[in-house]
Amino acid sequence: MCGIVGVLGDHEVSPTLVEALRRLEYRGYDSAGIATVNKGTLDRRRAVGKLVNLSDLLVHDPLPGKSGIGHTRWATHGAPTTGNAHPHQAGPVAVVHNGIIENFRELRTELREHGLSCTTETDTETVALLTQHHLAQGLDHVAAAFATLDRLQGAFALVFLFEGEDDLMIAARKGSPLAIGHGDGEMYVGSDAIALAPLTDRITYLAEGDRAVITRKTLDIMDEGGAAVSRPIKTIQIDATRIDKAGYKHFMAKEIAEQPTVLAGALASYVKDGTIHLPGEGVDFSKMQRLTLVACGTAFYACLTAKYWFEQLARLPVEVDIASEFRYRTPPIPAGTTALFVSQSGETADTLAALRYCAGKADRILSVVNVAESSIARDSDLALPIYAGVEVGVASTKAFTCQLNVLLLLALKAAVDRGEMTRDRQVELLTALNALPGIFNVALDRDAVIRKAARRIAEARDVLFLGRGLMYPLALEGALKLKEISYIHAEAYASGELKHGPIALIDKTVPVVVMAPRDSLFDKTVSNMHEVMARGGKVLLISDAAGAAEAGADVWQTIVLPEVPEVLSPLLYALPAQLLAYHTAIAKGTDVDQPRNLAKSVTVE
Repeated sequence: MCGIVGVLGDHEVSPTLVEALRRLEYRGYDSAGIATVNKGTLDRRRAVGKLVNLSDLLVHDPLPGKSGIGHTRWATHGAPTTGNAHPHQAGPVAVVHNGIIENFRELRTELREHGLSCTTETDTETVALLTQHHLAQGLDHVAAAFATLDRLQGAFALVFLFEGEDDLMIAARKGSPLAIGHGDGEMYVGSDAIALAPLTDRITYLAEGDRAVITRKTLDIMDEGGAAVSRPIKTIQIDATRIDKAGYKHFMAKEIAEQPTVLAGALASYVKDGTIHLPGEGVDFSKMQRLTLVACGTAFYACLTAKYWFEQLARLPVEVDIASEFRYRTPPIPAGTTALFVSQSGETADTLAALRYCAGKADRILSVVNVAESSIARDSDLALPIYAGVEVGVASTKAFTCQLNVLLLLALKAAVDRGEMTRDRQVELLTALNALPGIFNVALDRDAVIRKAARRIAEARDVLFLGRGLMYPLALEGALKLKEISYIHAEAYASGELKHGPIALIDKTVPVVVMAPRDSLFDKTVSNMHEVMARGGKVLLISDAAGAAEAGADVWQTIVLPEVPEVLSPLLYALPAQLLAYHTAIAKGTDVDQPRNLAKSVTVE
C-alpha cells in the first residue's frame, strides 16, 4: 500500500526522499511525488508510474530544500494521474497520506461553503484544504493540523509540511503504521523501518491514535486523548532491513531460493533439543475448546492448511475466516475460544480490525507475523514471529512457508498438550521437519522441469488446480500465485468437487495442475485426474516418485518431488507452485515483483 517518508535534514533531501521511496516500492504503487520547503517556499514534483519517472523529472526540474516529504501512491480514490498523486498541496500546507478518509464527501461539502473547492478526485486533498482553512482562521500550524485530525474519520497515516516552516513536520496515525527515525540533528518519518534503515537504526513507533510534532531536535507525541506521552526508542537490526536482489533477476526468485535458509533459521529459533519452545508464556492447548484462525490472501490459505493440522493431529475444533468477512459478520465468540491472526506485514487492515473485534471476547489473542513491531503483534497477547526476513516481492513466497512452519509447530504442540500424540511421535515429526530445508534444495533443483512446463502454461487463458486434504489449500495458493503475477485466470477446487460443476470447463485448452503426493488420499485424487484426462484435459501432475509411477505415462507433464511425511507435504509443495507461477510470469513478460493493481501491505479496507 502507499508509502510515506519525511526528512528534516542537514543536506538536500530530494535524493534522500527518492531513495527512501525506492525502499518502499515493494508495497505497490502507481505514482510518486515529493514536496520540500526551500527558503520558506513549499513546492512539489509528482509523476505517474515508476519512481524512475519521478527521478527523471527531478533531473530536469530539481526541487531544492533540506526539509521534505515523499509518497508512493496506490490508487484508491481517483485514477493514477499526476493530479491525483501525492503530496497534495493547498496553499501553505502539503500532506501525504496512507489510508482512506471515509467522511471526505461531507468535508468537501463543508469546504465548498468556505469557498474552497477540490481539484482532484482524491479523499486526501480534503485534508490539505481543511488544514488551509484552519490556518486562515488564525490557528498556528500545530493547532491547524490537530483541528483537521479531529474531523477525520477512517484509517490514516498522515504527514504535514508547511510553507515557511523548514523545521517542522506533523505526523499522525490511526489504523496505518508510522515510524519516527532519530538521527544526529536530523529526524525522519517512514511507513516502516525499512524506508529509514540507511538513515538511522533508532526508531520510535507511533501507537494507535498518536500525533507527533517533529523538529530536528525534538519529538513531542500526544496520544488519542491529547495527553503527552513517551514512546520508546528501539534499535533495529540494519541487516534485517537490507533490500537487494543478491544477483537474482527478481526479488521473487531470490525469496524462493532463500526458503531453505530461512526455514532452517526459523526452526532453530523454535525447536531446541527436540522440544518446541514458544516465546513469552507460550500457549497451553490442553483446555482450549476452540481455535479461530483469521487472515487474508495467502495467509488465509496458510490458515486453511493449519485447520487440517489442528483438527487431525490435535482434535481441536477450528474455524477459519477471511478477515474482511469475519469482522462484518459479527460472529459470536464462545467461551474457551482462542483467536489467532496471521499477517506477513502485521498491518493488514481487515485482519487488524478483526483482531480488535475479538479483543475482550476471546480468551486469548495470538498472532503469527513477520514484523515484530507491527500493529497486530503489539495488539496480541502473544506474537509468534515467522523469521522470514524482509519479503519484497508482492507475491508471498518465503513468508508463506514460514507461516506454515509456525502453524505446524503450534499444531504439534497442541497434539501433545491434548494427549492426542505421544512425545516420541512429536520428536519423530520434528526430526523430519528439521530435515526439510535440505529437501527444499532438492525441490528447487526441479527448476528446469518447472520452467519447461511453465512455457506451456503461459499459452493458456485458464488454468485449474486440484488437490485433496492438505493439498486443497495448496491448490488454492498455487492458483492465487499464478493469477497474481501472470494475469492468467486460475481457479482451484477440492478434487472431489470436480464432478459438481468444474468438469464442464475441461477441454484440451485448459491445463489442470494436480497436486497429489502419494498420501492417504492419492487414489481418489488420481481417479479425479483420470476423469480430466478422459475429457482431453492436459494434466500437470506434481507428486513424488511413487505417485508419478502409479499415475502412469499418459500424464501430460510431471514434476517429481522428494517423498516426505504427509503432514509436511504443504511446506514442500508450496515451492513448485511458486516456481510455476514465477516462470509463467517470465514467459508472459509481466512485472513479477510488482504486479499491476496489487500492494504488498494492504493497509486499507
